[in-house]
Amino acid sequence: MASLVHPRVSVDPAVCGGRPVIAGTRVRVSDVLDMLAGGASIAEIVADFPYVSAQDVAAALAFAARNADHPVVTVAG
Repeated sequence: MASLVHPRVSVDPAVCGGRPVIAGTRVRVSDVLDMLAGGASIAEIVADFPYVSAQDVAAALAFAARNADHPVVTVAG
């Protein structure tokens, strides 16, 4: 049972241990982020993984940005 958490990102317990992936692939969002952090360009990622589009890479970034944020906790005092 896959769930779309973003139009281009899905989570399915049967795929990559339930980690977020580019929908319809086994390319994890974390793999895309690691490649970008390592200096790969979007064009290089798309060339290495022809089933991944530039829009998929952008979706991985948007998904990661949205999930990197967290609520600010304040102490009442």
